[in-house]
Amino acid sequence: MPRVKRGMMTHKRHHKIIKLASGYWGGKHRLFKTAKEAVMKSGNYAFRDRRNKKREFRKLWIARINIACRMNGLQYSKFISGLKKINCELDRKSLANLAVNDPSVFATIVEKAKAAL
Repeated sequence: MPRVKRGMMTHKRHHKIIKLASGYWGGKHRLFKTAKEAVMKSGNYAFRDRRNKKREFRKLWIARINIACRMNGLQYSKFISGLKKINCELDRKSLANLAVNDPSVFATIVEKAKAAL
């Protein structure tokens, strides 16, 4: 049985981790052990924050809609209730976009929601 030297595969594995850690500060982009820890930790953060991003954007949209509703004399919860009653299919993302970029159109939507209440 011939002897197997594993240096090539170890080097490839180390190089892959070091490449993923490029741009990290200090020894984290140079030293394999710390780079491996940093890459694993950053992978966990990325996994977690892909889910958190959805929550954060929903919170932002709701805050924008709430401000625009209050400027038109209506609370957010009553506005959403009015939209449900008139069977409006607009989601919070598009409503927030309208509230920021086209306040006149948003004001007409608020008036329709007020009328439904």
